[in-house]
Amino acid sequence: MSSKAGARYAKSLIDLSTEQNALEEIKNDMVFFEQVVDDNSELEAILKNPIVPLDKKSGILKDVFGSKVHQITNSFLKLVVNKGRSAILFDTAKQFIAQYNSIKGIVTAEVTSAIALTEASKAEIVELVKKEIGANEVIVKEKVDEKLIGGFILKVGDKQFDASIASGLNKLKKEFAQGIA
Repeated sequence: MSSKAGARYAKSLIDLSTEQNALEEIKNDMVFFEQVVDDNSELEAILKNPIVPLDKKSGILKDVFGSKVHQITNSFLKLVVNKGRSAILFDTAKQFIAQYNSIKGIVTAEVTSAIALTEASKAEIVELVKKEIGANEVIVKEKVDEKLIGGFILKVGDKQFDASIASGLNKLKKEFAQGIA
């Protein structure tokens, strides 16, 4: 439920920031907001706690973000808190970034590999994703998982390509089990 509300609030903020020619600044503010809340679980707990008075929440957000973010962002944060919806601010920031990326044709490619990727491998993945998906820009998020033995798993949106040795071994194991049974 909060994700739908967060998406609606994010859409409204995108519309307003586009109208005010401040989309890039507000996007940067939402990235900053998401990082700060992600790094400070106490702040997230305060925003989600219905017992904390609204004026206290507004004051905390003003102290933390006041001079560091655009006027539109400050007004938006204050408005959402005053409506008693501060619990969805973190989700709204994530939804804003996702909608912004969608508008700009930016996709995130999550790559899990047995060893760290080289710059050449990253560039190859970026070109492959751009070609296959038609993205303008590709952000590569990298994870190393030694259990894969070798190869990689590439995930873009809801699509996944598994070229790991561990996956191949599991398929082979299942085929042998079915053949014997």
